[in-house]
Amino acid sequence: MNMTPNQPYLIRALYEWIIDNDLTPYVLVNADNEFAHVPRQYVDNGKIVLNLAPTAINNLDMGNDHISFNARFSGKDTNVVFPVVAVLAIYAKENGQGMVFNDTENETPPPEPEKPTRPSLKIVK
Repeated sequence: MNMTPNQPYLIRALYEWIIDNDLTPYVLVNADNEFAHVPRQYVDNGKIVLNLAPTAINNLDMGNDHISFNARFSGKDTNVVFPVVAVLAIYAKENGQGMVFNDTENETPPPEPEKPTRPSLKIVK
């Protein structure tokens, strides 16, 4: 049975946990993802760190496929959108606690588990 990816659920849970502890949630995003629309002037080595604190952004939408919000960069209103699979980490700015994700964009699913073989029964008279 195929399950939906757990990454969007973990990101939302960690975001809430960080906020509930009065800390600042940061995400590290793979800015090289073709669907990542982020302010390019802040990209370093193909990655960008974004502050997701409620005081820093507006209209946060953390869906199962993408994350989007509005923010000001150098005084300019900017719409930021990136796929959930482009999130490399979510953590608290103040202490670094959070989670690092594998690069799931190029990840192949694990092989199907082998079906258990049924032991053969030997009937003895």
